[in-house]
Amino acid sequence: MAATAALALLGVAAAPAVADGTPTPAASERSKTSFVIGVKQDIDSLNPYVGVVAGAFETYQLMYDYLTTSAARDFAPEPWLAERWETSADGKAWTFHLRKGVKWSDGVDLTAKDVVYTFQRAKDDETANGQYSSYVDNITKITATDDHTVVMEVEKPSPIMLRLAVPILPEHVWSKVSAKDAATFANDKDVVGSGPFQLAEAKKGQFYRFTANKQHFAGAPNIDELIFTVFADDTALAQALRQGEIDMAQDLPAAIAETLVKEPGITVNDAKYYGFNEIGYNLGAATTDGKAIGDGHPALKDKQVRLAIDHAIDRRTLVTKVLNGHGGPATGVIPPIYADLHWNPGSAERAFDLAKANSILDAAGYPKGADGIRAKDGKALKFRLFGRDSSEYSKQTAEYVRSWLKEIGIEATVSIMSEDNLTAVLGKGEFDLFEWGWVVEPDPDFQLSVMTCEQRSYEEDGEIAAGWSDSFYCSEAFDKLYAEQQTMIDPAKRAEKVKEAQKLLYEDVAYSLTYYYNQSEAYRSDRFTGFVPQPSAGGILAFQYGTHSYRNLKPVTAQAGEPDSGSGGMVLWVVGGVVLVLLIGGAVVVLRRRSNADDRE
Repeated sequence: MAATAALALLGVAAAPAVADGTPTPAASERSKTSFVIGVKQDIDSLNPYVGVVAGAFETYQLMYDYLTTSAARDFAPEPWLAERWETSADGKAWTFHLRKGVKWSDGVDLTAKDVVYTFQRAKDDETANGQYSSYVDNITKITATDDHTVVMEVEKPSPIMLRLAVPILPEHVWSKVSAKDAATFANDKDVVGSGPFQLAEAKKGQFYRFTANKQHFAGAPNIDELIFTVFADDTALAQALRQGEIDMAQDLPAAIAETLVKEPGITVNDAKYYGFNEIGYNLGAATTDGKAIGDGHPALKDKQVRLAIDHAIDRRTLVTKVLNGHGGPATGVIPPIYADLHWNPGSAERAFDLAKANSILDAAGYPKGADGIRAKDGKALKFRLFGRDSSEYSKQTAEYVRSWLKEIGIEATVSIMSEDNLTAVLGKGEFDLFEWGWVVEPDPDFQLSVMTCEQRSYEEDGEIAAGWSDSFYCSEAFDKLYAEQQTMIDPAKRAEKVKEAQKLLYEDVAYSLTYYYNQSEAYRSDRFTGFVPQPSAGGILAFQYGTHSYRNLKPVTAQAGEPDSGSGGMVLWVVGGVVLVLLIGGAVVVLRRRSNADDRE
């Protein structure tokens, strides 16, 4: 293994085969400090106004800087492009002081004018606003008082002003991209950014290569290149790691990650994660102006039908059989990793109970026919259930749910499709049930916003365009709670309102949440060290809120004797709240938005 590691560091290891069989850039073409991450989800767009999946947002924070970032330790807001800030006494004016000397990758100075341009376009441009409306709609005025000072005035005080997840773009580049072209601009060549890495090469479905920005204000990354390689399946991804063809395998199913625990030179990290999965419903697809769209089954508008389905989902079986125990049953849409904001129904939690599910449907007037399928008003309870081809978890979950629904007189026909196709289907309302999930940001605002009425689809030039809502949930009571939490500066009072909103979603059965999952990552600890987990206690090493690991990881050298938090030979697996410590070879190894196989940004 020592010889293998040495060859890898010299850049002569074999290149892995990717999703379409085409290899990544040959190792001989890469620098000796390339770090190669294998992923299963392709990036849908490098255009920060368009991307939907987690991988896309990962590239945005590599290429561009944000005003603030989330601390590795605990997700707290901390300075980034803005080195400091202050707010007025009434909370309606925010002044951000930018770092001096920051340059775009083409040598042009990054100034306050770029920040003003970025936020103003996010307000005015329909495509950009569709992506960032939850961050900018409350901002009423953006001005640059000098080259390094930006003042933002807001309609109402807002705690999200320190978590404005809007990448700052260069005005001299993006002003040439018209509003008409914003939705189709690829942004995959000659990209001008200020971030810690810059795009060097992109081949969709194959790989994305980024080079380190050695002049970045946070310091030069310790590696020269960062490469994301797309794999077709989990088995190929794990095998590439074993063979030393990649340096990290991201988002592995727990069952496959477990097979890597005793592999020499490999560390498995079973990380706490900020995602959840759900069975989603078509609650009555409509545009923001109330125009009905799609072809969803009308019975799913009946809360009693959804309540019965919810009781028919055995979440503990999903955690045990699908996640191999690496996760827990889900309730509120803010995961427990954000302890202050997470809501749990406690004794009011709906139990898996097929008998109760059947009695609910009986009482609601859906009797079983001779074929065992329930119907009402001549309309049988026959639903389409869509799963995702990129996720074994999704496929397995869909089959379990299908079998349970059969037990209560509901026929579900499972269809597996690509995430791109499912996104299109959901936006048009052409579905009944689906399996997917969300990756939840440190601030709860965006996750709550996707359930508001205004995030339903909208009509533009006679075509239906998708909002963030995938269930078409629309509740005046929920919208009121959402609006109230947006203006609460006091964290404790805001947390209570956020929990109220989650409780209402649960009571309305807006989703049937299935599980919170751990994120399994594995990497070559015989090659790289210096990873920074987020949060610091058992957190994830890649796909973070920030670029902590990417900037700090470094090659293992003969002189680097001391282990860091992510290297060595002891593996930590957290199962059912119990930490299992495995000693391997006497060394120490420490194991959003719509996203990859089992999470969504």
